Amino acid sequence: MKAVSRWLHAPDRQVFRLFGYAGAGKTTLARHIAENAGGETAFAAFTGKAAHVMRQKGCAGATTIHALIYRPADEDEEGGLVFALRHDAPASKADLIIIDECSMVDEELGKDLLSFGKPVLVLGDPAQLPPVKGGGYFTEAEPDFMLTEIHRQAADNPIIRLSMDIREGREPEAFGEGLRSMSRHEISSEEILAADQVLVGINRTRKRFNDRIRELKGHTDPTPEAGEKLVCLRNNRRKGLLNGGIWTVTLKKAAKAGRARMSVQPEDGGKPVNISVPKAFFTDGPESVPFPVRRGADEFDYGYALTVHKAQGSQWDDVVLFDESYAFREHRARWLYTGVTRAAERLTLVR
Repeated sequence: MKAVSRWLHAPDRQVFRLFGYAGAGKTTLARHIAENAGGETAFAAFTGKAAHVMRQKGCAGATTIHALIYRPADEDEEGGLVFALRHDAPASKADLIIIDECSMVDEELGKDLLSFGKPVLVLGDPAQLPPVKGGGYFTEAEPDFMLTEIHRQAADNPIIRLSMDIREGREPEAFGEGLRSMSRHEISSEEILAADQVLVGINRTRKRFNDRIRELKGHTDPTPEAGEKLVCLRNNRRKGLLNGGIWTVTLKKAAKAGRARMSVQPEDGGKPVNISVPKAFFTDGPESVPFPVRRGADEFDYGYALTVHKAQGSQWDDVVLFDESYAFREHRARWLYTGVTRAAERLTLVR
């Protein structure tokens, strides 16, 4: 608190990096820093789900970074919103900006955020996996302060205890209320469908699980139908699309030129956006689509099951995590730690 206060009152740099492990109190400290900073504090995170978790932890008004700094500027040819950096956006009115899950922020988004000239406190967890491609703008430098002590209230949480066991190289023992461990033969389809999010390790598993979940939900069309859950695979600032963001199909449109066309709404309930995605993303998998087909298109896939890499920056109340840590060799523990800490209240670890 003293270190941040000194920075706020005599800043020699625009960014203060407050890093710490899960359960070390980053968000709690951020809330108290805001209360004592004076003026107006804006809370934000990379994804809508992470912003929701911030609000649950007392960070009032937490939103996405995109909503904090961009504003609708125009409409595309189909009437969809187009966003642009606007210096009258909410960030312009803040005296302090606090960003959670900062490892997901890439250079373009980070520089746009800093262009408002406001002091920015960023929160991150160095025990997680390295950020997805393009991220890590704020994590490439050493922290100004590192929180390492897990506090009693957090340590009593079985998910946090499990994350501590993993990080410190102990055999996990912290199973109990809110935390289950079972084999793939034990978990039922009903339990998978009831989870807020299914997480896996590798893309082959992700595609297989998405296909199976769609089948269980009664979807027969190979391209998305209204009500389906999608994940964005590539940033498009102009449309407000962020890599890893979760969207719901609100309207299915007629396909055109080999592309599935639809309106989608972000997980935090913002305004719908029109997207046009090559059908092969859904039928064959994103990895199979050549660049000439991708050019000028939006990139989405089904989001019922996500890889842990794609889930970075988000958190859900109830998570089913299929342990594929064996595929990540030297990053095995970091992969498992990152997957476990995506769950806020309930976790089912399937091994």
